[in-house]
Amino acid sequence: MADITEELEQEAFLEELAALCDQRAATYELLSRLYRKEVDEELLEGLRAMRFPAASGSTATDQGHKLLSTYLSRVDGNTLTELAVDYVRVFIGNTNELDGAAFPFESVYTSEKRLLMQEARDEVLAVYRANDLDKDPSWRGGEDHIALELEFLAVLCRRCAEALRKGDEDSAFNLFATQRNFLVDHVASWAPMLTVDMRHFAKTDFYRALAAMTDGFLETETEFLTDLLADEGGNED
Repeated sequence: MADITEELEQEAFLEELAALCDQRAATYELLSRLYRKEVDEELLEGLRAMRFPAASGSTATDQGHKLLSTYLSRVDGNTLTELAVDYVRVFIGNTNELDGAAFPFESVYTSEKRLLMQEARDEVLAVYRANDLDKDPSWRGGEDHIALELEFLAVLCRRCAEALRKGDEDSAFNLFATQRNFLVDHVASWAPMLTVDMRHFAKTDFYRALAAMTDGFLETETEFLTDLLADEGGNED
C-alpha cells in the first residue's frame, strides 16, 4: 500500500510540475509575441480579457501588470495606431544611430561595436539546431532576436511538460538544464540592458510594462530553474 501511495504522490508531483511548465511556456509565448511585431486587434482584445495578479511575488512583474492593466483600461480608437508608432520608436527607431532604439538583438548588446549578426547570433543558432529547431523561413531577422530566444524557451517548456507527463524524468531534467543554461548564457545576460533602453524610448506605458514584465519573469525563471536543478542534484555549470 505504501508503494502505491508513493507512486500516486510522484505522479501528482510530476503533473503539477508539467502544469507549471505549461504556464511558463504560455508566458514565454506571450512575451515573444509582444516583441515579435506590433500589436493587432486580436492581440489587444486578448490582453484586455486577461486578469493579471496584483501580487505575483516579483516587484518588477507587479509593476508591469499594474502599468499594463491601467493602459488597457483606457483603450480607444487610437490605441492600435499609438502602439504601432511606439513599437517602431522603441525597437526600430528613426535613425541609423547605434543608440537610436532598443534594438532587440543579443548581438547589439554583446558585441563591441553594437552590430547585428555577430557571435551571439551564431551561438544561439547552434543551440537551436542542437535541439532540432530552426527559424521559420518567413522570419527575416537574426536568430538572436529576443522574440526567437523567448520562443525557444517556450518550446523547451512544452517539451518538458510532455516528458513529465510520460514519466520520463531524465529527459525532463535535461530539458530543465538546457533552459537554465540558455537563459543564463543568453537571454538574461542582455535582456536587462534592452529593457533599460525600452524605458528610455517608450512613450506609452504599454512598452514600459513589457520591460518590467520581462525583467520580473526572467528573474523568477532564473531563480526557479537554479533552485530546481540544485534540489535535483543537477550540475549548474
